[in-house]
Amino acid sequence: MSVVRRQRLAVGVARFARDLAGRSSSRLLTLLVDQLDATSLGVTLVSRLAAGEVSPAQARDEMRELEHAGDDSRAELVGHIGRVLSTPIDPEDLFRLSRSIDDVLDNLRDFVREVDLYHPEDLALEAPLIRALADGVESMRTAVAELRAPRGNAREATLATRKAAGGTRRLYQQQVAALFDLPLDAETLKHRELLRRLDVVGLRLGEAADALADGALKRSR
Repeated sequence: MSVVRRQRLAVGVARFARDLAGRSSSRLLTLLVDQLDATSLGVTLVSRLAAGEVSPAQARDEMRELEHAGDDSRAELVGHIGRVLSTPIDPEDLFRLSRSIDDVLDNLRDFVREVDLYHPEDLALEAPLIRALADGVESMRTAVAELRAPRGNAREATLATRKAAGGTRRLYQQQVAALFDLPLDAETLKHRELLRRLDVVGLRLGEAADALADGALKRSR
């Protein structure tokens, strides 16, 4: 056997041993949590923006860094999925979950960018949706943590995320209805676009909850 083949065999055996020990699965969960951490910080940044604690330009710079961090974690996770034997949930569902979390962060980035472009007078109409989204991302972190436990209840834990996502949609409808009671002007149109962006964040968060629930259901069989 050539030296190269022996080295490849050694790498394969080591990888197999790590999979049996659960280390590869644990690494995937760590990367997923890292991605969620970046998303959670993104929601916090949007909350600070709505409270006037940070300017739109500053928020845009900070969000750019968070987006890069989230992208790096996702890229490593996706690369890992194809190289390991053991994953915390079905690989397809894990990929869907990571992609949806990435979509959440991407749309939060777009919200910050649009605030910087539109210069609304304030974000009072958007604040309730932002709070609901923050609750949803935090509950998603709790649900993912359940995957570390041998008998974790991740599927049930996703219900809180699903509830927050549904609450965001209802708040969006209520705030748009309130917006339609105001005079139609440029400010009204700005808020219509910003509310819609937050609604999309909620939709992507709901998709993440669905992916995790699907994966957790398969895992429990």
